[in-house]
Amino acid sequence: MQHFTQAELRHIEDRYQDLRKVLEGKFDEGRLERIEKAFRFSNAAHDGIKRKSGEPFIIHPIAVAKIVAVDLGLGATSIVSALLHDVVEDTEYRLSDIENMFGERVARIVDGLTKLSGDFDSRHALTLKKMLMTLSDDVRVILIKIADRLHNMQTLDSMLPQKKIKIAGETLFLYVPLAHRLGLHAIKNELEELSFKHKHPEEYDKIQLMLHDQEQKRNYLINEFIQPIVEKLKGEEFECTVTHRLKSSYSIWHKMQKKSVSFNEIYDILAIRIIIKSDPKISEKRQCFDVLSIVTDIYKPKPDRIRDWITTPKANGYESLHVTVMGPRGNWVEVQIRTDRMDDIAEHGFAAHYRYKDIRTFENELDPWIEQIRELLQSEDSDAFEFLDDFKLNLYATEINVFTPKGDMISLPQGSTVLDLAYDIHTDLGNKCIGAKINLKLVPLSHELQNGDQVEILTSENQVPKPEWLKFSSTAKARGKIKNAFKLEKSKHIEKGKEIIEEAFQKANALLSSNNLKKLTAHYNLNNKDQLYSEVGMGLIELNNIKEIIGKKSENKLIKYWNITFGGGEKKNNNQEEEEPLQKIDKKKTFLLKETQDNVSFSLAKCCNPIPGDPVVGYLSTEDHVTIHKTGCPEVAKFLANQGDKIIKAEWSKFKRQSYLTRLNLEGFDRLGIVNEVTNMISKRHNINMRSVKFDTHDGIFSGDLFLYIHNAEDLKELIIRLKTIKGIENVTRVENLNE
Repeated sequence: MQHFTQAELRHIEDRYQDLRKVLEGKFDEGRLERIEKAFRFSNAAHDGIKRKSGEPFIIHPIAVAKIVAVDLGLGATSIVSALLHDVVEDTEYRLSDIENMFGERVARIVDGLTKLSGDFDSRHALTLKKMLMTLSDDVRVILIKIADRLHNMQTLDSMLPQKKIKIAGETLFLYVPLAHRLGLHAIKNELEELSFKHKHPEEYDKIQLMLHDQEQKRNYLINEFIQPIVEKLKGEEFECTVTHRLKSSYSIWHKMQKKSVSFNEIYDILAIRIIIKSDPKISEKRQCFDVLSIVTDIYKPKPDRIRDWITTPKANGYESLHVTVMGPRGNWVEVQIRTDRMDDIAEHGFAAHYRYKDIRTFENELDPWIEQIRELLQSEDSDAFEFLDDFKLNLYATEINVFTPKGDMISLPQGSTVLDLAYDIHTDLGNKCIGAKINLKLVPLSHELQNGDQVEILTSENQVPKPEWLKFSSTAKARGKIKNAFKLEKSKHIEKGKEIIEEAFQKANALLSSNNLKKLTAHYNLNNKDQLYSEVGMGLIELNNIKEIIGKKSENKLIKYWNITFGGGEKKNNNQEEEEPLQKIDKKKTFLLKETQDNVSFSLAKCCNPIPGDPVVGYLSTEDHVTIHKTGCPEVAKFLANQGDKIIKAEWSKFKRQSYLTRLNLEGFDRLGIVNEVTNMISKRHNINMRSVKFDTHDGIFSGDLFLYIHNAEDLKELIIRLKTIKGIENVTRVENLNE
């Protein structure tokens, strides 16, 4: 085995001594000796091993230990575990060696952090499941894992471009919401920025440049806004720090994508933060509200934009007052008001609770979340990806508070329904739920709860869980319980699904071949045909467009275009006995999308409906079929996290003949003749065919839905620009999901 050079050994020692400096004074000699022992052991175990960048591997555990110590503020056991976290995975030492030398607790944490071997596709989801099993006993596992991921993101430059995209997608999909859920705001922001930088480098650079160009103007506005507040606070003898927070590049880009707006239309790039040095003689809540009163005396508040996270803190422990006020130049500005303790917790989450000796309270806040994880882990479902989806459901959700008839408060994710609440209270209550009384009014199971609702759950002994409940349940707990109710019936569902599919193919006069089943599976974004059979058998999928999905030939040109676009290319007569075998796709090459695709099957994803010219990637649903998604599609983020090796590069070749069904939404002020002007511009000036046009008007405001056949993204962009010039039209938005 190759050993390190003297220069490399000095570099390792220097980095360790940097760690020692931040630890001295925080720990007694006994704990420091334990940390020293862990470093020496890990260093010897990793001797000669290097990272992709070429630097000694031990530098990574040292860096993770420093993040654990400084950014997370965790104790000696966590630092020791961080230094040892890769020993079992990357060297010949076993978990029993770790336990003998450093004790059972460290061994359990290291075990939770050790990756599983096996199939690439399922490894990450299974690793997470294993980590969460340990999390049920010790939250430090997930905290060290987040620190590990942060350092990996900080040193991602040495990776190949495709690997960068995969790791960045995985980070955004899972580790960012995990950091958010644990209140690690500073780490969450850094993970987002690094992921954005590596996943979308061009967009990242553009936003950085635009922020830099506006810096001087922004600083002037900040000083103008802050000055009267500072003077007033000083006059009232408040000891405060008034700073500003710039919205992150990722947050700006995400909002631009979500709202379909330009950089100049983002109005909350700035937020002013007032941090009060709290007076122990006066309650922190009162001090914050006194400062709020001073701010709203100077600037008029927006009535619907006052948020009190002090009276009812967020699930991750966040406390603050938020108010949006009208600034001196006619701009809305958000002001955040909090004490120094609240600010520390807002930035550092779990770690800060140690400093304020508030661990018991914080652990009580985490208990319901950890209990949900335990329930998910106890599920007999072996599908790791399904588990991952359910687990992630509630990580990012904004919470609402509802009340029982007796006045007890229950917190649930925003978007929760009556059914979610019933399952949150008790499994039997969920299984027997038939509806509820909300504020004394009868509502169905699917009714979405609102903040402050008083809810009485209604049940019936004759009620049983139904497959359609999954369509309107939104919490991981409820979905897990509903799925468990169908576990015993799974084989029956598969058999029933097979029968339904066979019958559907017979009715469509189509060949039930493996290629056509693959297309059907890919069309519904499922992992395998058993999942297809099961969901069809449970009634979650209705097969009413078999011909369109598998691409049946037609003499009608419009139907021919539709089939090629959404069915994976023009196919031979479905009545023939055999199909020509499809060509295996080379994952290493860029997949070229052609109008006539020879011996290769591809389809355009229904979730985002890409058209030629959109930035796209391919997902290998099978070795000979690709589903094409837009790069920003949420499904792609999920695939990158779970099945990154199935994502391939894809590019459009020249598409001249085909048209693609695209949906636009128009909003504006109604006036006589506006519909005629819109349709004339589309059909006559741009020569675009329309499938349907629907306009609704209410109190002088209209909303229009247009389904058009577009050749490419450039034509669509030009049409949107032209439509915006029509008098009365305020917004033109492309809607990705055609079925919403």
